[in-house]
Amino acid sequence: MPDILIRNVSREVLSTLKQRAAANGRSLQMELHKILEEAAGEKSLDGIKLAAEIRKQLQAKMKNYSDSVDLIREDRER
Repeated sequence: MPDILIRNVSREVLSTLKQRAAANGRSLQMELHKILEEAAGEKSLDGIKLAAEIRKQLQAKMKNYSDSVDLIREDRER
């Protein structure tokens, strides 16, 4: 299996991760492995697939939807 190296992790983050690992009865390495597996899991992919399907449905309706960035900016300027 390939390895991953993450540089410049703050001491606070490392401490939090170690505490989380201890609370879950795992080593730091196993805790990080679990976090990465969950982050890359199928639930994330399901959300991406759902968003793509919604985009397709909206495009099929051929409606012009406003950009939310413009709406948020307009609201903040009030």
